[in-house]
Amino acid sequence: MTASPFDHPFLSGLVGDDEIAPYFSAEADLRAMLSFEAALAKAEAAHGVLPGEAARKIAEACAGFSPDLASLRAATARDGVVVPDFIKQLRAAVGEEAGKSLHFGATSQDVIDTSLMIRLKAIAFLFAGRLSAIVKGLDALERLFGGNRLMGHTRMQAAIAITAADRLAAWRAPLTTYRDRLTEQNFPVQFGGAAGTLDKLGPQAAAVRASLAQELGLTDIGQWQSTRLVIADLAGLFASISGSLGKIGQDIALLAQAGDEIEMAGGGTSSAMAHKQNPVAAEVLVSLARFNATALSGIHQSLVHEQERSGAAWTLEWLLLPQMTMATAASLRLAGELAGNIKRLGSA
Repeated sequence: MTASPFDHPFLSGLVGDDEIAPYFSAEADLRAMLSFEAALAKAEAAHGVLPGEAARKIAEACAGFSPDLASLRAATARDGVVVPDFIKQLRAAVGEEAGKSLHFGATSQDVIDTSLMIRLKAIAFLFAGRLSAIVKGLDALERLFGGNRLMGHTRMQAAIAITAADRLAAWRAPLTTYRDRLTEQNFPVQFGGAAGTLDKLGPQAAAVRASLAQELGLTDIGQWQSTRLVIADLAGLFASISGSLGKIGQDIALLAQAGDEIEMAGGGTSSAMAHKQNPVAAEVLVSLARFNATALSGIHQSLVHEQERSGAAWTLEWLLLPQMTMATAASLRLAGELAGNIKRLGSA
């Protein structure tokens, strides 16, 4: 039993996503944090900040390191972040001499934010692929039913006759925009040190950050530890995606209510009324759209970072962004299934 429906034993069958959920596991987070530490050591060695032998030992330790999760949990309760105990454990694995070079010039936020960007970049790639698949599904429906007649509605009232192609075009148009935005989205490295100034690296700071970003396959920008537009922009894109998919879900639910303009496979059954075929996926798309619209306001609250770092605003992101990502994943999954389950749209 869990408090989140996204990984609940049975609710996750409705709103979960088996492909995306692993990116928010402790294992995935720790792998990305280890990637950060190995890449940082390599970048600093390349610019003469630390010895090459130390970087080699750090990379070797990171490749085979498995932390004590119980210790990480207890330390996070005390410190508010996992990184101090994580680095303490990793430093012991690296060895005393090379351990002095581990995490040099970095701070907890650098590790945690960069881990998030590594994982979100992979997720965005998968989301773009799903959007492409949904667009292809809508294209196929247009080829089959585009000339069929639908009644257009404005303000929930019958208006004039339109074609199924007109409705499908309205569904499809924003999805191609979102797909392009996802493929063009920047996922930046976070590397600012104690207060965003990279003070320990002196004149080598910018060069090390650029090499670190290149090593991790991320974008090199100035520190953003207290200016969270990176997070807000991505959350806004997720809310827009689920919102547009929610519009599709709402339209399909209304078409199913009328009963004569759409034929669907795969509807849900009722425990009380055996004759019913409920538009479950369409309804859940609406719920997920409203969930993300609500959660986005919290992300916008987290833009208020006091001074150089905020523990409160940062923690709020941890509570909201993973769930928004999972809601978007479920929206994309369900929309793809819905497009494939439409057997007839409109009337000839």
